Amino acid sequence: MKYLSIFLLITISLAANGQHGLKQLWETDKVLPEPESVLITRDFLYVSLVDGQALDKDGKGGIAKVGLNGKILNANWVSGLDGPKGMGLWKDKLYVANITEVDVISTLTGRVESKIPVPGSVGLNDLVIDQHGTVYVSDTENGNVYRLINDKPAVYLANLSHPNGLQAIGDILYVLTASDVFKIDASKNLMSIGKSREGADGLAYTAKGEFITTVYSGLIYYLSNNRKEQLLLDSRAQKKSSADIGYDASKRIVYVPTLFRKSIIAYHLE
Repeated sequence: MKYLSIFLLITISLAANGQHGLKQLWETDKVLPEPESVLITRDFLYVSLVDGQALDKDGKGGIAKVGLNGKILNANWVSGLDGPKGMGLWKDKLYVANITEVDVISTLTGRVESKIPVPGSVGLNDLVIDQHGTVYVSDTENGNVYRLINDKPAVYLANLSHPNGLQAIGDILYVLTASDVFKIDASKNLMSIGKSREGADGLAYTAKGEFITTVYSGLIYYLSNNRKEQLLLDSRAQKKSSADIGYDASKRIVYVPTLFRKSIIAYHLE
């Protein structure tokens, strides 16, 4: 009872000061070959697996399915990809950023139905789909963000500093770069809503309109509306990377792919 009281006091104190924390819920078995991105569905998680060098077209990559309780449902749901990273769902199709193309996979069969080459791309990374079915995909290597309308790609934004994490909320696109978190309206006006850093990776929009960001080396931050940034986790000493996270705003659960640790870790956002 004493320890519970101390925990409650700490929680109340953090809330009163606008501070947040991460409480680990579970970690999968360490059998996922370089998990890079997590996409949440109602019943399970899609996890992209690089399984090799990030930019090598070696056919070793794939997509796994992981239960919301951390149980690995299917470690090889899709195989034969190259360096799959960000993912997005539209109807019964899973769109996957795969180095220089976007692969379209049937969620019903797990088969790659089409591959959309993205001309000029070098290292496609994160991918989101907005409310209209428009696909956005970042290229961290060449500084571009591409837009695919009716599966036809074109450069949407150019000359950004290593763009990676993306979020599409209504008609607003958010882009995490190595220097800033940018808010981009439908007229492509860029506004910085917070600073970032080299190695910036995942970007997740919270229910409060704030953000969780990651640096792949193992840093997780909370970015408030007032541009104030709080370090939530530093797992570099434990060699737990933090790549392209998934965030369930209704349950306040952050799902973190750990790359070379070969697991997904779930945390509750306090």
